[in-house]
Amino acid sequence: MTRIHASDLLDELEFSASRSSGPGGQNVNKVSTKISMRFDVRHSVKLTPEQKEVLLNKWASRLTKEGVLLLHAQEKRSQLQNKEEVLVKLENLLVKAFTIKKARKATKPSKAAKRKRIDDKKQRGEKKQWRQKL
Repeated sequence: MTRIHASDLLDELEFSASRSSGPGGQNVNKVSTKISMRFDVRHSVKLTPEQKEVLLNKWASRLTKEGVLLLHAQEKRSQLQNKEEVLVKLENLLVKAFTIKKARKATKPSKAAKRKRIDDKKQRGEKKQWRQKL
């Protein structure tokens, strides 16, 4: 399955600006620098059905009931920087969603590791023996 990038979805992303609670002093009260981004996964034209299924499953806790992903950025002092920040967040989520985890191979502890564990246990036991009153 091919991975999709945030730049591929730009036409489907909805951006809106509002007043931020981030840094900026009095500027915060005057300028709308907080950026909110909406991405409707279910009705996306750019995503294949398989990609939609993966995103709907992996982002289940992040999506609204309608299947819309909401992301916000208000750390920076300008709209442009916050818009870039939101796109970076989306890109990171996409990378994480489409990364396939390697299956864990079950392994047994080596003989040396078992021996070391037993020796350590015996040593702790001996130390406690010496602490006991006679």
